[in-house]
Amino acid sequence: MPNGEQVRKMRQFAGMARFVFNRGLALQKERYEVGEKKLGYAALCKELTGWRNSDDTLWLKDGPIHPLQQSLKDLERAYANFFAKRADFPRFKKKGLRDSFRYPDPKQIKLDQGNRRLYLPKLGWLRFRKSREVLGAVKNVTVSQSAGRWFVSIQTEREVAVTAPTGGAVGIDMGVARFATLSDGSYLAPLNSFRKHQAALRKAQQAMSRKVKFSNNWKKAKVRVQKVQSRIANVRRDTLHKASATISQNHALVVLEDLQVGNMSRSARGTVEQPGRHIRQKSGLNRSILDQGWFEFRRQLDYKLAWRGAHLVVVPPHNTSRTCPECGHVAAENRRSQERFACVECGYQANADHVGAINVLRAGHARLACEVSGAVRPPAAGTHRSDLGVAQCRA
Repeated sequence: MPNGEQVRKMRQFAGMARFVFNRGLALQKERYEVGEKKLGYAALCKELTGWRNSDDTLWLKDGPIHPLQQSLKDLERAYANFFAKRADFPRFKKKGLRDSFRYPDPKQIKLDQGNRRLYLPKLGWLRFRKSREVLGAVKNVTVSQSAGRWFVSIQTEREVAVTAPTGGAVGIDMGVARFATLSDGSYLAPLNSFRKHQAALRKAQQAMSRKVKFSNNWKKAKVRVQKVQSRIANVRRDTLHKASATISQNHALVVLEDLQVGNMSRSARGTVEQPGRHIRQKSGLNRSILDQGWFEFRRQLDYKLAWRGAHLVVVPPHNTSRTCPECGHVAAENRRSQERFACVECGYQANADHVGAINVLRAGHARLACEVSGAVRPPAAGTHRSDLGVAQCRA
């Protein structure tokens, strides 16, 4: 809840952090083009000192030094992720997209939870709405801007006892008609946050397109578009958090399909020489897939299960909805429609998503049996904890 002067300063500090990141990235690219070795974090900090003392960028002295150094540390981490093949090559930051800056020194931060206020260097005391109690020792504070509103994220450190997981095992089949179908027969209906707000978003975007670009009215219309987009994301995130929390609290083992969302939602437009087919239908399906947030749901389940000492295992999704759970017969004809499963061998009938969830759970148990018996190939270096279930068993 900043006042006008604090808002101006926060915009200024976010712009400084963005400028330092982009200038550091440009310097690294220049050195790479001439065949020189990239600079480390310490060398970049020395460059930052020169920028702050230069007549062209003397305005950098108006901001706190530590957030600017943290921007260079983010650049160094982005380079490390690129060389480790965990991310793409770092890109230049744009104004208005994820504007933020971070205070890393807890000695400079004062937190008064009783009066709901926070002291940050060169900003003073800021009042805030507390969403939850801040527990543990404060390590750093990140100030960010989204859709015209400012947020503060306080990272703390504390010891938490890991309790024994409760509940049994469950397999989950992800879908569009049903967001998540559990092997016990229950399911979660899809929220379709984007679809519910699609009309409002279209109206706001049309109003924005009629304005003169970068005019004051265009900027006001842009804020309205951002608010609708922010609401879509917030509603989806809230639903995913509630669903993942409920599942992680009631199960000690969760098995998911290793869905490649990027490949599943790829455009069917094709090329001029080889145009795609059913483009309109495929674009609608892609929109529905991305509206579910499958990967975010898996990410949340992963760390929430780890908090409670439980486990997440992912298995290949091949033929999970085409395999009969009674006789094991595999055939495309078993799945008569998107919803109905009927085995052509033994006549077993059930919901197709429920059948998929049962087969996913069985594949997870088989994967764990391979790991326990030692008949599993060691995962590659850097493999994520939840990806261990994808390792192949020896014949």
